[in-house]
Amino acid sequence: MDPLFSIITVTWNAAGVIAPTMLSVQRQTSSDYEVLIIDGASTDDTLAIVRQASIANLRIFSEPDNGLYDAMNKGIAQARGRYLIFLNAGDRFADDTVLARLALLTADSPGVIYGQTQLVDADGQVVGKRHLTAPKKLTANSFLNGMVVCHQAFAARRDLVPEYDLQYKLSADYDWCIKVLKKSPANAYAGKVPIISYLADGMTTRHHRASLLERYRIMCRHYGTAQATLRHLAFIPRYLRRRLGHSANKQ
Repeated sequence: MDPLFSIITVTWNAAGVIAPTMLSVQRQTSSDYEVLIIDGASTDDTLAIVRQASIANLRIFSEPDNGLYDAMNKGIAQARGRYLIFLNAGDRFADDTVLARLALLTADSPGVIYGQTQLVDADGQVVGKRHLTAPKKLTANSFLNGMVVCHQAFAARRDLVPEYDLQYKLSADYDWCIKVLKKSPANAYAGKVPIISYLADGMTTRHHRASLLERYRIMCRHYGTAQATLRHLAFIPRYLRRRLGHSANKQ
């Protein structure tokens, strides 16, 4: 029998961060899941650490890939679960009951089950809230406000998901979420308690400006250039507040 959730984790030389991710999966009170490790031919101890987690429904695929989103497409192709969760190496479920709580929301077959995200450091200590809050009601138009739901906190029904568009190197997940939401008949909100702890050092964090430029292109594609431009002008005060906040925290 196919599992309810496919948890897809992409790795490449992730030995320094993968253990907490696997431990957070192993500790889930619900066991109705499989774990797919899509590894880019790591040369460190990543896969040994994954195997040490002793997760029953674990499948490992290790071969060279063409980047993060190519690897995610490989995960989609191999997944058997009804819902897909992309849990990056270094990120983790916020508590041991997350999958059990999400499972309760699957009865009406929503296209997307989503929730809140908290930011953590390498030791798993909460360092703050994500700058955007997931809305209680989610539609494709919600993403006019940016990536309002963290990708890891966005569980999508497998029969609705497309492949990631590989022309985007940093924000293909933004494009992908919009496409899923456009096809989703209804979405289920997991509530204000965070479901994902996000390691605050991701690829788009390190390449923030390039990521924003990609998101602008994606927004133009889905919502039109005029709407995208107006929205980005409205983002400027929010961006400045974040920059001022970061500067203040460093002092």
